[in-house]
Amino acid sequence: MADFSAEQAKDNLKNVFDPEIGINIVDLGLVYDVDVSEKNDVLVTMTLTSLGCPLGPVIVQEVTNAMGDLPNLGEVDVKLVWSPAWSPDMMSEEARDELGIW
Repeated sequence: MADFSAEQAKDNLKNVFDPEIGINIVDLGLVYDVDVSEKNDVLVTMTLTSLGCPLGPVIVQEVTNAMGDLPNLGEVDVKLVWSPAWSPDMMSEEARDELGIW
């Protein structure tokens, strides 16, 4: 059994912000899944707001860094996917309110 839950790992991702939008990647709807193995390895399946996002590598590195305080952390892998494509409909209500999207 892992030393932390997928929910704990996902909570850590709320500290990763899209530098262009200023909202965390969880509330933006960029994180599709977080899986934690019995060896404490973390797999984050996520997308970016656009295929050519120039800050993609920065965001991926920040995702890895965000896992750093989890107990007995194994390897962190970030899998970028493009399906389903991200849209503003995936944002949390709080993120929409912050951006003025209704």
